[in-house]
This record gives sequence, C-alpha cells and structure tokens, in this order.
Amino acid sequence: MIIRSTAFIKSAVNPDAYPEPILPEVAFCGRSNVGKSSLINILVNRKSLVRTSSTPGRTQLINFFTVNDTLSLVDLPGFGYAEVPLPVKKAWGPMMRTYFEGRPSLCAVILLFDIRRTPREEELMLINWTRQYDIPLIPVVTKADKITKGQRAKHVKEIAAASGIDASEFTLFSTISREGKDAIWARIEAATAGFELSREKGSVEEGEPEE
Repeated sequence: MIIRSTAFIKSAVNPDAYPEPILPEVAFCGRSNVGKSSLINILVNRKSLVRTSSTPGRTQLINFFTVNDTLSLVDLPGFGYAEVPLPVKKAWGPMMRTYFEGRPSLCAVILLFDIRRTPREEELMLINWTRQYDIPLIPVVTKADKITKGQRAKHVKEIAAASGIDASEFTLFSTISREGKDAIWARIEAATAGFELSREKGSVEEGEPEE
C-alpha cells in the first residue's frame, strides 16, 4: 500500500467513545513488549505514529488511527505485564470482548506472538473470541531476527501447536529487516476488501432501483 497520510483519531475505553464505524478496521493486539507499536509504525512508514514505551503495559486505551482516510488501524492495550495494577488487568478482558463483539467495521484482528515465547491464556482467549464473533485472524510472529533462520520453523511450529492455529497461517516479521511487511499489508488489504464490497452492495440495494 502507498501511504499518503496517517492520523491519530482518538483514544477510547468504551463503545460510546469509539469513532463512527465508517471505515474498514483492523485491530492489533498482543502481549506487552511483543512489538505491536513498532509493527504499526513500520507498516505506515512513520517513526512515531504509535508511541512506543520502555515500560511494558503502558498503553491501557484503545487507540484509533486512519491511513489515507480509507482505513482504520486500532492499537489495542497490551496484556500480560506483571506490574500492571490489578484493576487494570481485570478491566482488560471486558474491554477487549466488548470491542470484538460490537464493532461492525472490524474486518480482521492481527494477533502478535513473540517468536521466543509460547502462547498463554490471554492469547488463547483472544483467539477464541475471534472465532466466536467470526472475525478473521491474522497471526504474526514478531522478533524473527532474534532467532536464526534455521530455528524459525521449529519455534513457529511450537507456537502453532500451543495456539491451535496452522503453522502455514503465520507471517514472520522483523522490525530490523522489515521482513513480513508486504505480506502483512497484503493480508490486511484482502481482509478489508470485503468491507468495501459490502458497503457498495448495500448502497445499491438501499438506493433507487437501477433502470
């Protein structure tokens, strides 16, 4: 995708504060320090559209951005950081489930996995929610550069076994080499194309019949 413009729209906690669901939307989620913010910044060719923090678990809001005024990217709060206050941890699940359940413009969820870590309860919960609400899942394995190329398949296989996702579904990504960037964009465009088709079809059906 050619990036012409990007913008931060707003942060929100509950649906009353979400932007209007008029653009196709792709959400990014993953464990704290998995590289979520870095991935979004690289995808849109910006150094700091999404702020990165040296303190894991800092992002506790749902942050909405636009790309080319045609696509919405959503940075969801990270999870799994031990020093996050207990009330924040308890609020994370209901916040995520409410977003997944009631966001009509959500076309796909990109779930990030650290190539050096085995998925745990939170990742499995997110996977189950995407299945429950019939949301396409795009699994991405980050920090691919931390593992030798000869060992990557082994680590992806372990993540696949723990998550219940076929190993062929994962896209490897590196912030250093930018490996996987084009493949992720291709999957985003494929996922959001259906939203555009649905809107076009709906506009014809709701308008005056063609002669």
